[in-house]
Amino acid sequence: MGVERELRERMEVIAARFPQRLSAIIPILYLVQEHSGYVTKEGMEVAAEVLGTTPAYVDSVASFYTMFYRQPVGRYILQVCRTLPCALMGAEGIIAYVQEKLGIKPGETTPDQQFTLETVECLAACHVAPLMMVNQVYKVQLDQAKLDTIIDECKHGTTPYSDEIY
Repeated sequence: MGVERELRERMEVIAARFPQRLSAIIPILYLVQEHSGYVTKEGMEVAAEVLGTTPAYVDSVASFYTMFYRQPVGRYILQVCRTLPCALMGAEGIIAYVQEKLGIKPGETTPDQQFTLETVECLAACHVAPLMMVNQVYKVQLDQAKLDTIIDECKHGTTPYSDEIY
């Protein structure tokens, strides 16, 4: 109960920043996902109450955007860019290596719930291809050695820091 109340209070703080409360739906959905690891039914219900709308509306927004997860995902979400510049620089090999190393395919999560692998469209850093994001942190100019380091850091709970890309 205390966690739900704290979450609701944080939602109220976010909603209060907007002239129209409903405009806070995206940041509030991020909050729910941060809290639970994915956007839960219960989280959407609380969000609907705070925003003064229906759970169905909150659900429609959450299901529209691919950055919101509707089921549990791994602690580390590996999003490998697969668009043309990254493909030309070896993205398919990167994806294949991660699949082999973790034993999962894109869209799957490891049995220990540590990693989810996704392929995504352009990450807007073509000049440092191939690249991926690890929990919204860019990892660039990837090769197998760099992937080994990234995955090992994640396995040991080290927060992945962004590579310098500019």
